[in-house]
Amino acid sequence: MDDVVAVLAHEFPNRTVASTTPARRGNHKETTIVDFVDGDAVVVQLSTDEEAIHLETTLARAVGNRTSIPVPRVLSTGTIADRGYAVVERASGEELHEQFVHLDERTQQDVARTFGRGLGEIHDSFTLDGYGAVTADTGGESRVEFRAVEATDWETWFSSYVRAGIEALPPAFDSIRDALSAAVDTASVPEDPPSRLYPWDLRPGNALVGSDGVSAVLDWGNPLAAEPALAVAKVEHLVADWYVTDGTSLRRAFRDGYETVRPYPTVEPIYRIAAVLRSAVDSAGEVTRPGYPEQTGTRAVSFHRRRLEDLL
Repeated sequence: MDDVVAVLAHEFPNRTVASTTPARRGNHKETTIVDFVDGDAVVVQLSTDEEAIHLETTLARAVGNRTSIPVPRVLSTGTIADRGYAVVERASGEELHEQFVHLDERTQQDVARTFGRGLGEIHDSFTLDGYGAVTADTGGESRVEFRAVEATDWETWFSSYVRAGIEALPPAFDSIRDALSAAVDTASVPEDPPSRLYPWDLRPGNALVGSDGVSAVLDWGNPLAAEPALAVAKVEHLVADWYVTDGTSLRRAFRDGYETVRPYPTVEPIYRIAAVLRSAVDSAGEVTRPGYPEQTGTRAVSFHRRRLEDLL
């Protein structure tokens, strides 16, 4: 918290803080909600990975400028005590992760359509040459250029990406591990597909919702570049499968939203397997908790296993 105090003293030397409230922590970020006595509020994000947080804020600004996705405005960035920081406006709305199951069916479909349209706009606005980790070359805020230089061979990069997902599975998945590896071995993927921004964590769990629908999308860290169809499979899974038993109508709404911007791509079966694999285990090696209230333990494992078995 000392670093938060230092950021506030540097950025807002003439304002009085009413309270600071630690919020959820990301994989590399510490987030604090700051309320001022005048009723205004901001969010302070701190990270030991200066490069990562500055890349995230650069991308957030670009997404906000190039698409209709509601992205909280980045007010300032900097470095303090060897940690990178960002000060971001506090967005209005409630956690969509907690509210999604309480929304009526039509509103759920509107949310899915919003995510589909947003992903379509991202794919229309961010074209890259390679695949994998994305970096940013900044020649001033209006001239930022994003690059992906990790790989130029799609089949090699994608094979490594999906196999890392298989390796990360805990022992509870051992009985289908060989079948998953065989699916990768026999999969047919395009040789040199177009590359677009892959917002791999674009999901209701990273969004807020208000009376007019999705009010903010919050996390843009560690961006990747990939064939558009992989991102479509991933985001569609996180929107249409994560919270409801039958996601048919949500899947249709998501596709309709995407198609308002650009044609819906052909999604190879292995991309849908990859989408589930790379959603099943987090970066700390823990099985993710789908739904709300969140499924944990054997229920969470069963959720991911059933979807993988269906796809196999």
